[in-house]
Amino acid sequence: MNSFLRSLLFFSILMSSQWISAQGTVRGNVYDKETGSPVMFANVYLAGTSYGANTDAEGFFSLSNIPSGEYRVEVIYLGYDSTFIDVKLGKNNIVYKKFYLVPSGIQLGVTEISGERQQARTEVQISEVTVTPRQIKALPTTSGDADIAQYLPMIPGIIITGDQGGQLYIRGGSPVQNKIMLDGIPIYNPFHSIGFFSVFETEAIRNVDVQTGGFNAEQGGRISAIVDINTREGNKKRFSGLVGASPFQVRALAEGPIVKLNESTGGSTSFLISAKRSIIEQTSPSLYKYATDTLGKFPFNYTDLYGKISMLSGNGSKLELFGFNFTDGVHYPSVADLNWKTSGGGANFSLIPPNSNLVIGGKIGVSNYKIELEEEDGNPRSSAINGFIAGLDFTSYGNKNEVKYGFEVNGFTTDFQFTNAFKQSIRQKVNNTEINGYIRYKGIFGPLVVEPSLRMQYYASVGEFSLEPRIGLKYNITDKLRFKFAGGLYSQNLISTISEQDVVNLFYGLLSSPDGSFYQPNSNEPAKSHLQKAIHAIAGLEIDLSKTITLNVEPYYKRFYQLIELNRNKTNPVQPDFVTEKGDAYGIDFSTKYDQDYWLFMGSYSIAYVNRNDGIQEYPTNFDRRHNINLLASRAFGRKKNWEASVRWNFGSPFPFTQTQGFYGDFNFQDGIQTDVLTGNPDLGVIYAAKRNGGRLPAYHRLDVSLKKTIEFSKNSRMEITGSVSNAYDRKNIFYFDRVRYSRVDQLPIIPSIAMTVFL
Repeated sequence: MNSFLRSLLFFSILMSSQWISAQGTVRGNVYDKETGSPVMFANVYLAGTSYGANTDAEGFFSLSNIPSGEYRVEVIYLGYDSTFIDVKLGKNNIVYKKFYLVPSGIQLGVTEISGERQQARTEVQISEVTVTPRQIKALPTTSGDADIAQYLPMIPGIIITGDQGGQLYIRGGSPVQNKIMLDGIPIYNPFHSIGFFSVFETEAIRNVDVQTGGFNAEQGGRISAIVDINTREGNKKRFSGLVGASPFQVRALAEGPIVKLNESTGGSTSFLISAKRSIIEQTSPSLYKYATDTLGKFPFNYTDLYGKISMLSGNGSKLELFGFNFTDGVHYPSVADLNWKTSGGGANFSLIPPNSNLVIGGKIGVSNYKIELEEEDGNPRSSAINGFIAGLDFTSYGNKNEVKYGFEVNGFTTDFQFTNAFKQSIRQKVNNTEINGYIRYKGIFGPLVVEPSLRMQYYASVGEFSLEPRIGLKYNITDKLRFKFAGGLYSQNLISTISEQDVVNLFYGLLSSPDGSFYQPNSNEPAKSHLQKAIHAIAGLEIDLSKTITLNVEPYYKRFYQLIELNRNKTNPVQPDFVTEKGDAYGIDFSTKYDQDYWLFMGSYSIAYVNRNDGIQEYPTNFDRRHNINLLASRAFGRKKNWEASVRWNFGSPFPFTQTQGFYGDFNFQDGIQTDVLTGNPDLGVIYAAKRNGGRLPAYHRLDVSLKKTIEFSKNSRMEITGSVSNAYDRKNIFYFDRVRYSRVDQLPIIPSIAMTVFL
């Protein structure tokens, strides 16, 4: 272990020395003049030269290896007035400049398309989508409140299994195989039990990076996908905020400067606080009684709190401190009673040394999660994970290349207990430490963009080292046609407790990879690794059909060559607590988007196959949806374009399920040999069909519509009134089937709603 850390430190020093340039560097940040917020994807170039770059999510850019001389640095971004600054660059000189852009009259949609098109030619971006708050808010939403949970299924390859207790599955990966982060800190359960809402406040989001596969070595610890949610800084120039209410929730956000932005020095300190709380338990008995069956109300409640302080220095260096507390509860009488809580916080920093070509980033934080479930069977379940994360990264920018490398330490404790239907208790409490290092190189060679990377991951709790090479590339065949490819090896040591045999699939528990004995699928041969592992191979084509329409086609294959699950069918203490499987996920995704002239249209279609093999049989997973279609259309209209209408339609072909073969009397024999097995009234046990997931549920489809009116009171204050209807034609989509009671429970019926939000 010590030699691993020494090697990583030596490598960092070596790379730092190799990337000190003998020529000059121009770097800086681009901000919105009105709020001080960073401007993403702005085009920065030296007039009359071939030197240029796009700003990143922080508004940062770097132009390196520039010969000495005098230059004009120009910044162009549709939606803002262009600007420039003259600089004089000497040998080994590093110049930092700040640019403040003034918004112009061009609509925002064109702005985003322009930025995305620039990025598409210089970044690999395979299986990667960057989502902005504007896109999230364009979607018709339940309750009229926009939420990333309702937007994510619009992305091809992503499905959610239901309106209530739904889980997110990304290109064949189960929820535990998808890493979801908030400002770089893992969030172990980001979605509330009522599936329309996440723990994240949309108005606090800056951007969401979704990587559905083939991600590079910067990210690890998961074998399927990455969802990285980054919040924005608070307003650096004035105090502002919002208050909003709908039948589902109330929410508020406050932000403003602690130390107001000084444009000449560039320094500032700002804050942002957001809160939301459900009220659907109180409103549903009167507004949606028809939709609550015998309960008389929706049994969901949640509270989400988030706070952040951002400190910006004059040279672009930044320190952010943040904290969060999310709670969720659901109570189905005579079925399930569940509560969970997520809390934590951390710090992120970005250091831009004035005399070095390196940019240094880092993070440290904690994230805690605990969930408890009590079902009708009286056997409680509980799961907790408490962890910390700390890391450093270093980025060096060349003219047409970039190197980023870093390391990370992740420690966590899992505590789980569960009693199955055979009265076998499974208890695990494990301390874990993971240490990793990575390096990523990006180079642009004419029409070719290459991005090889390597991740070195050490799992201390199971004593395993994983070397994970990865590759990404893009070839610009023409200015309008691009080919891309990505692939690599992936590993993780977190395991989920979710099973398709749960009556209500709400309990999302987490365990560590076991350090004891377990075996390859349906054999007595010990497993070769204690980790879950996968390999990805993804190809793609990007075709610019016009200046505003791009078609993206991506066939993919994920081979899960070891999966580890809890042995829920353990019948005696001698049997192992865990079992292994293998699996495949493959398919092809199509997506397109048009965004211009106050129209937004998005469409996606996926055909996918997801199989598992437990050594006895190969079977489709319970989230194996063969066909999935999403269509969205949004239009701004009216004299001042202060009306917006949106329509979204989703179709999903049937999910698999295991059919019922019969029933039996489940005596617990509490009275020993005195148990009356002839006239007693035992619980009813279910005998499942031998063929796992051999049946198919009905298809799912739903239409959502919304109409939004914006009333402006002044330059900085307005009110938005949104009327929405979810499941507009009242489709009866199945939620679950209670085998014992032989009754079908459906997802939510038609749900009209109205929401009001005041921005100040």
